[in-house]
Amino acid sequence: MRQWPQSGELIRGRARIAEVESHFVGLRLAVGRRHNHGDTLVVEWSNDYGDGRIYRNVSIAELRDGEAVRVTDYWGEPFTAPDWRRALGERLDMPPGGVWPASEALTVS
Repeated sequence: MRQWPQSGELIRGRARIAEVESHFVGLRLAVGRRHNHGDTLVVEWSNDYGDGRIYRNVSIAELRDGEAVRVTDYWGEPFTAPDWRRALGERLDMPPGGVWPASEALTVS
């Protein structure tokens, strides 16, 4: 089962999930970090759907006997922080091979 809260979709079954994923021609992705917490796996990753735009993502998988039975994906396109926030924060280091892989680190899935 794949859940996509951004688009309000739930896709059930391997065949249907594969059908959806087959439409992403040119998809490139790279995993930054994986966090295993018992029956839960959290993955931080980046992707490009083939148009050069990078998305930063988190997937949460519920595991049963070591296999993912439900995955919820959260993804978003990076944006420039508004000027009014500059005085409140600091720049987050985004090295090409870091936790959130850069465009040049993505590979075809």
